[in-house]
Amino acid sequence: MKLSKGQSGRRLLGLAVVAAALAFGGAAFAELGQPAPWEMTLQGSASPVMDNITWFHNFLFVLITVITLFVLALLIIVMVKFNAKANPVPSRTTHNTLIEVAWTLIPVLILVGIAVPSFRLLFQQLDLPKADLTIKATGKQWYWSYAYPDNGKFEFDSLLAQDKKPRLLGVDNEMVVPVNKVVRIQTIGADVIHSFAVPAFGIKIDSVPGRLNETWFKATKEGMFYGQCSELCGKDHAFMPIVVRVVNDQEFAAWVEGAKKKFAANPSNSLASAGAAAQ
Repeated sequence: MKLSKGQSGRRLLGLAVVAAALAFGGAAFAELGQPAPWEMTLQGSASPVMDNITWFHNFLFVLITVITLFVLALLIIVMVKFNAKANPVPSRTTHNTLIEVAWTLIPVLILVGIAVPSFRLLFQQLDLPKADLTIKATGKQWYWSYAYPDNGKFEFDSLLAQDKKPRLLGVDNEMVVPVNKVVRIQTIGADVIHSFAVPAFGIKIDSVPGRLNETWFKATKEGMFYGQCSELCGKDHAFMPIVVRVVNDQEFAAWVEGAKKKFAANPSNSLASAGAAAQ
């Protein structure tokens, strides 16, 4: 069926509206700290490190787009202007000092322009500031255990909860942290190598048996933020989510008091404690 110009215009407008809705819907969904349908960008940032990661990603995207379009333009010019039909007598030029200097100097300047913010970001990630709170995350097949040595030394397990949303990301016990506080994560693997990753905070670090690795984040927004084990660790690797609940200081203090009683008075909340008791 042949469409009229008016029908074609309306169809294109409709497609544009749908695309915009998906884009804005995905962006809004990403603000919740979880993957979004049809997502084409990074998850919404909720930490200073992720802010810089997002900026650096966008900077590189613009840069490589400009370079790609420039190279494409050069190829088109060569094909149009210097083909055998348009230019039957080819140039015998063997070298051009200006061009040779340009194609050596310009890439060097571009690489320096990439390296400077890249190293700045790397140092920001690896230079741990003074922490307000330390949490030890232990990766196990196939769940996480969290210990709070600064808040009463209680520990609990966090397992996938089939009845919670979002699907395959909800857990029974979330890791809870206060907003706008520097949280140091110490992580280790209890059996095999796992990886602790929360995209909205810009953190991803291996949990290796026998080795204590450290990273940090400062959540700037309250809410629920989701991650997953990012190292293939066995048959249930896909069912090992990470959930961080960011709350204000008062809610965090209240949660700590409740957690001390809950996980100290009911050791069955911890699979590790239950296993030790069984032995």
